Amino acid sequence: MSIQDQDNMIYEVVINDEEQYSIWPATKEIPLGWKVVGQKGQKSACLEYINQVWTDMRPLSLRKQMESADG
Repeated sequence: MSIQDQDNMIYEVVINDEEQYSIWPATKEIPLGWKVVGQKGQKSACLEYINQVWTDMRPLSLRKQMESADG
């Protein structure tokens, strides 16, 4: 598959239990441990969506650990 073909692929935004985001080709089965969040489109649109919603890059388990240490 050429780079140009990849740029025209449709992707889905996926998230795991640690609330980490990624993109996955819409034509492939979603890997175990990941679920679709509803955003679908070209790579650039999916990455822009992730950029807007994933404001804290720390895994969920680390955020919880840090919150319990503070309180």
